Amino acid sequence: MTMPGARPLWQGRALALVGIVLVAFSLRSAVASLSPVIDHVAEDFPVSPVIIGLIGAAPPVCFAIFGLLTPLFERRFGLERMAVAAITLMALGLLLRGLAIDSTTLLAATAVVFAGVGSGNVLLPPLVKKYFPDRLGIMMTIYSTTMAVSTFLPPLVAVPVADSLGWRVSLGMWGIVAGIALVPWVALLLGNRARTDAPMKTELLVPDPTDGVNDVQDAVAVATGPISTTPANRRHFARLWRLPLAWALALVFGASSTMAYVSFAWMPTMLVDIGGVSPATAGFLLSLFALIGLPCSLLVPILVVRFQATRPLFFVAVAGGLVGLAGLLLVPTVALPLWVSIFGLTAIMFPLSLVLLSIRARTPESAVALSGFVQSIGYAIAAVFPLLIGLLHETTDGWQIPLLVIAGVLVVVIPAGVVAGRRRTVEDEWERRHGRW
Repeated sequence: MTMPGARPLWQGRALALVGIVLVAFSLRSAVASLSPVIDHVAEDFPVSPVIIGLIGAAPPVCFAIFGLLTPLFERRFGLERMAVAAITLMALGLLLRGLAIDSTTLLAATAVVFAGVGSGNVLLPPLVKKYFPDRLGIMMTIYSTTMAVSTFLPPLVAVPVADSLGWRVSLGMWGIVAGIALVPWVALLLGNRARTDAPMKTELLVPDPTDGVNDVQDAVAVATGPISTTPANRRHFARLWRLPLAWALALVFGASSTMAYVSFAWMPTMLVDIGGVSPATAGFLLSLFALIGLPCSLLVPILVVRFQATRPLFFVAVAGGLVGLAGLLLVPTVALPLWVSIFGLTAIMFPLSLVLLSIRARTPESAVALSGFVQSIGYAIAAVFPLLIGLLHETTDGWQIPLLVIAGVLVVVIPAGVVAGRRRTVEDEWERRHGRW
């Protein structure tokens, strides 16, 4: 999708560009910065596996809850005000996490963080659409790349900072980064108050559905899912519950989120236990796991949209996950970075799921309904497993059963991946089964 007369990226909207980049960075750094230093935290107060599991479950729970609530508040208060509120919650929670005095306050601060992150996830795409309607492709590339970088950078620096300055600084410094993200949005909010907003003089071209995706930027834009502030049609949403395709997409998204949030909650601790590595090395390996997601986020949309490679990509993700888990189970002290990297191929499923949210629906309204359905179900599934893995680890005093459960998730989701790979939309499936959509 392109627009005639696109203006330079910076022209008249530098604050919005800086604000979007800073918020995108904070969304993922909040997820990846705690688990590498949990052993440092445990030196000051006990942190049980149940608490670690609850902390790992906090992101998908908050994403599901605030993903539903944020659009309601946005209609009342506006995008910029809600962005300021979300960033304030993130910054406050991240700072409070560095001031935690026990496991309960650590968990409470984490909940505050992800309340802000859950809202920010919903707000960023419409903010991009509002300020950069003529540059959606390049902005979504910047947006997705920034989030990928902010996923692998925190675990890389968390332990060295904790070793030299303490875990409180290691956690709290990300709150300062989030606080800096407030500056451009507060400035934009004040600027909007000082003048009457004029509608952007831009005209969207209606895309021809037969044209496909014309370049890399467009493909990456598709990978972000539907960018719309239009509420989901309730009738469409209700029909999705009766469609195997919608459930298949939800299960694939849930498996993708499960792999990510279980890893960010437990991988450093697990690698220290079974691989015999130091916490700093475990943090580096978590960063390596996250780094695999960067090329995936750039390449998967192109491969799906141009070459219809949904099923091959899905099976590469599942096979990589199973091989990596087998290595961790059988020979964890041999080639540990290799097993972590191969397991990191499960990251393919995340951009794959987001692309499918766009191309498995005919209209924007259906895409929004499908996105709401898939992400609500998927995050609900993902919220169970960080806590479950913690309970299994505590009960068995080992990692064999937890790793087998993670492998079981990948095996169980295989039929869903096959169904999700069918080249049809939810409207097609409804009409085949029930008549007119």
